[in-house]
Amino acid sequence: MAVLEELRITGLGVIEDTTLPLTGGMNVITGETGAGKTMVVTGLGLLFGGRADAGRVRAQPGRAVVEGRLRLHGRAADAVQARITDAGGEPDEDGSVLLSRTVTVEGRSRAHVGGRSMPVSMLSEVGEQSVAVHGQSDQLRLLRPAEQRAALDRFAGPAHEKLLDALREAYTGWRRVVDDLADRRRNARERNQEADLLRLGLDEITRVDPQPGEDDELKTEAQRLEHAEGLRTAAQIAQQCVAGGAEATDETPDAAALLGTARRTLEAQSGTDPALGELAARLEEAATLVTDVSAELSAYLATLDADPARLQHLYERRAALRALTRKYADDVDGVIAWADRARTRLSDLDTSDDLLDELEREGQRLAVEVADLAGRVSTSRQEAAVRFADQVTVELAGLAMPHARIEVAVLPRPVGRAEPTLAVNGVEVGVTPDGGDEVELRLLAHPGAPSLPLQRGASGGELSRVMLAIEVVFAGSGGPPTLVFDEVDAGVGGQAAVEIGRRLARLARSHQVLVVTHLPQVAAFADRHLVVAKDTGGAVTTSGVRVVEDTERARELARMLAGLPDSDLGIAHAEELLAVAAKERRL
Repeated sequence: MAVLEELRITGLGVIEDTTLPLTGGMNVITGETGAGKTMVVTGLGLLFGGRADAGRVRAQPGRAVVEGRLRLHGRAADAVQARITDAGGEPDEDGSVLLSRTVTVEGRSRAHVGGRSMPVSMLSEVGEQSVAVHGQSDQLRLLRPAEQRAALDRFAGPAHEKLLDALREAYTGWRRVVDDLADRRRNARERNQEADLLRLGLDEITRVDPQPGEDDELKTEAQRLEHAEGLRTAAQIAQQCVAGGAEATDETPDAAALLGTARRTLEAQSGTDPALGELAARLEEAATLVTDVSAELSAYLATLDADPARLQHLYERRAALRALTRKYADDVDGVIAWADRARTRLSDLDTSDDLLDELEREGQRLAVEVADLAGRVSTSRQEAAVRFADQVTVELAGLAMPHARIEVAVLPRPVGRAEPTLAVNGVEVGVTPDGGDEVELRLLAHPGAPSLPLQRGASGGELSRVMLAIEVVFAGSGGPPTLVFDEVDAGVGGQAAVEIGRRLARLARSHQVLVVTHLPQVAAFADRHLVVAKDTGGAVTTSGVRVVEDTERARELARMLAGLPDSDLGIAHAEELLAVAAKERRL
């Protein structure tokens, strides 16, 4: 899960500089009209990659800065953290990540994630997986057809997701085979020409038959043969020095003899001083080592032979290898690797009739499998759509929309687009890795009203409530862990307002919820209550945000109820609301 722990806004609209401490449950933001509540939602939009509006930036200091601390934990946050790390950002030791967005009055925008400057698109990526903003003027996530389909797939459950994974795997295999077959047929001439060149190269390499590391080995051996006399002289002198040789005289003692004399001399005095005995033992080890070197030098001399015929063979072999390295790689190992790649590529270039027939049969088999899986996915979606529509409709009844009904249309994807076409459940449709369906959420505002897509069938206030009902139904089915609702309660009051508060509180059990509201019935359900207050004492109007608790919170609810924060009756009513909400949250 990812939770936004803190939000700081500087120089945005009426907000000069304020910090919002947020909690993991339900956060409510209230305040008088014009105090700057909307700027909080605007700041969230900027922080998560939304479009920058330079007109909202305060002239002083000339830039707006929005900073947020996002705490990542649990499996759901793995993808977010991995993406940030891959991009070069570094989460803090406690698992949180600092996000920042700066917008100047000239419209320039900068973003920072995890202490690293990044494109604004990176904030958008984090935002898509972390936050969903629902407001009357926002481009709502669930109004996008692709997101509606994805949301329905999440709601359908694990069995449906497993079926969808099988479809995606089969689709990928099918398109790979079909594309491979088309490419082999379309580029047969070029493939054959390339294959001929590869075969010529492979024939040349096969005739020479280079071995791994052979060029270095031949170079070393050639150097030994070219300098055989010099090497022999050096080895003989060394051998005579360490162990005596054919020309050594009695007057020229060898190294081993000298070491032996030194050892015996020290041993004779070791009884007087044990330190000399230790040195004598080390001289004995040195003598043994010298004897071994002498034996190895003798063996080396026995193998050293100036062989002109062998040297000529090495010259010819090295010339053959150089001919290969001039054409195919920098060294023999590279030539061998080129040959391996060429053999693999030859199999890819095959355009024989047998292979083309085999690929065509495999493509047809996979097409049947994809069509079958797409049909099963479509049937599963239709079943989930009925359940989903019924549950959302029940939620709408408690949100002052008792006559409204949600429909989820699962429609065949039209042909004629860029996707391939298959017959799915007897209908020709365009097929993607997600199947052959288009999903559309529709609203019937009242009996007899036409069924219209959400963005056309609902007013601003209704749309926010529909989004709330959908999020309540989707709770626990995946999606962003932080949900923001701006004026979700527009146009409602009384018992409907209490129901909205109750549902938001229920949603906050599994999500972090931020709500901008003007209804005390909603604010009473908050785990944390933030008030945006306007200061008009100076030449410039500014706003700040503070947390209210206990008596202050009751006074804020009283202001929202009757505009009288100091009214005893209003405060008593507010305390009653808080008590009812607290009791509801414990259920």
